Amino acid sequence: MADELSPNAKKVYEAIKKLGATSEDKLKSADDIMKAAGVGKAIVTSSLQELQSKGLVKRVARQKSAGYYALK
Repeated sequence: MADELSPNAKKVYEAIKKLGATSEDKLKSADDIMKAAGVGKAIVTSSLQELQSKGLVKRVARQKSAGYYALK
C-alpha cells in the first residue's frame, strides 16, 4: 500500500503520523503538515489529495481551513 505512494506523499503521510493526527479530534491543518514535512504548500496539497484518493487520509472541512488526519 505505502509502496504505491509518491516520495512526497510518503513524506507528508509520515509528517501527519508524527504530528499525532490520527483521529478527527486531533486534526492538523495543511500549514502544520507543511512545517512538519519540510516541503512546500503545493507539494503538501497534491500529496494530501493523493493520500485521500488512496484512503489513507481524511479531510474535514472546518470554518477557517480544512483539517486532516490519518486513517491507517
